[in-house]
Amino acid sequence: MKNLLLFALLLTGLSGFAQCNLNLSLTSSLTEYLDSTNVVQRSVDEKSNIEISKTQVLISPEGKDTMTGKITSATCNWTTPYKTGKSIIKADFEDPNGSVFHATITLEGKDDKVMLTMVADEMVNRKIRVTIDSFKEKN
Repeated sequence: MKNLLLFALLLTGLSGFAQCNLNLSLTSSLTEYLDSTNVVQRSVDEKSNIEISKTQVLISPEGKDTMTGKITSATCNWTTPYKTGKSIIKADFEDPNGSVFHATITLEGKDDKVMLTMVADEMVNRKIRVTIDSFKEKN
């Protein structure tokens, strides 16, 4: 019985870790702009596609330029893949003018909802949050 419990815990841990090394494709239909206390300041109905690989993040809001970020670090812990857990990604994004900004992206699953929150180091008083509608592994 003890070995079975240890095996189940190991399998859960491995499935959570394996999710961290996958290429992911996320979609969202709502973008919320929050202040530093997480109060929603503005909501926009817009479709967005988010691609996450081991090396980069692509954020493509419908009708806007794609933001490309080079991942500088990533940690994650998913106890139930795609449902319960958290990934924290630090990335460097380049804006259309060539300026680089640093951002922290948190992808969190809780209460059957997956949310992605992005905070640029240079704008700590403003956060962007999207509710993930679909979460798929990509080849």
